[in-house]
Amino acid sequence: LWGRFLPTQFLRPHPAAAGSGPVGLGGGRAYAPPAERKRFYQNVSISQGEGGFEINLDHRKLKTPQGKLFTAPSEALAIAVATEWDSQKDTIKFYTMHLTTLCNTALDNPTQRNKTQLIRAAVKFLDTDTICYRVEEPPALAELQKNEWDPVVAWAEKRYNVAIGSSTSILGPTIPASTKQTFISHLASYNMWALQGIEYVITQLKSLILSLGLIDRHLTVEKAVLLSRLEEEYQIRRWGNVEWAHDYDLCELRARTAAGTLFVHLCSESSTVKHKLLQD
Repeated sequence: LWGRFLPTQFLRPHPAAAGSGPVGLGGGRAYAPPAERKRFYQNVSISQGEGGFEINLDHRKLKTPQGKLFTAPSEALAIAVATEWDSQKDTIKFYTMHLTTLCNTALDNPTQRNKTQLIRAAVKFLDTDTICYRVEEPPALAELQKNEWDPVVAWAEKRYNVAIGSSTSILGPTIPASTKQTFISHLASYNMWALQGIEYVITQLKSLILSLGLIDRHLTVEKAVLLSRLEEEYQIRRWGNVEWAHDYDLCELRARTAAGTLFVHLCSESSTVKHKLLQD
């Protein structure tokens, strides 16, 4: 995964790493890196090239799994990626390097989807959005969903001037075509890199609405993750949890969600981001 200086076996998806990398909404899995490897470099730096900002491991240029020169579109993103590499100790823990993986996915586009396909895949998630599916029993959980999820749905409806709603039916709510078209138009304002990040966040939270609330800074990472795990958190409070497993899963989900959100912001033009945040 990490350039021409790695042996061939490190460029192939690792079976044991299934589930650790981002999953495309179209069904394709992004690169699944090997779990760990001994650190093979001393210094990390960035430099500006013709295609963007490059990452240097000692005197060697980082490359993507397909052998392309690794280039980030902004200096801030390059610094963040370089920090991931520099923070590795004696052993490189590839599964912690979410920004690097997202950049590789954006550069290589392994599923070969264009911008329209990425947008439609993201909007399709509205049909199964986590916070639109409600339970009727037990009453305590139904009330919790109403109290916690309804305000987010109401915010999204006002923010984008759309109708979303919710449903207790297994079929979920019927999302108006006009609502989907509004979200398609909104997502079209993002570039391809940012859309890859949005897709990644959606796959973590299982919700387009929560993802947009997070990217628009209406929600914090902690709040968005909690809302995406509302039913699980309810069950844990009621029945208890497996020691350490809950905390580990929660921290991992927060880390992936935060990385995806940061990736979107660092890949978006500052003027575009400011415009989105200042609306309303």
